[in-house]
Amino acid sequence: MPLSEQEQRLLEEMERNLYRNDADFVHAVGGVRGRRPNYRAIVLGVLLAVAGAGALIAGVALQALIIGVVGFALMFAGVLVAITPSKRGAATPAPAESGPSASKPKGQQSAGFMDRLNDRWDRRQERGD
Repeated sequence: MPLSEQEQRLLEEMERNLYRNDADFVHAVGGVRGRRPNYRAIVLGVLLAVAGAGALIAGVALQALIIGVVGFALMFAGVLVAITPSKRGAATPAPAESGPSASKPKGQQSAGFMDRLNDRWDRRQERGD
């Protein structure tokens, strides 16, 4: 069942407030949109991991502990480089404010999202919707 226009606006407002008030949570659950993978880091990581695997095998074949340890460290570093997201473009700004609340001063905007929802609910109940 599709959402009504009012429900869609309410959902968009809730989403804007989530982005604005809880950016850490949004980032933790993958809320960053439009980020493309850094292919250079992935290729570098894979090359490091392959070189590390080669060094690890060479260390075992030659029975040289230090070469095996260095190989393992290279493999580990390569995997980390490949899977770590880049810092560039990591933060997507919150959706732009629109509507009447965008023109309010900062003090009035922070009145509280739940307070605004409660006010809307009370008005709806008074009208009999």
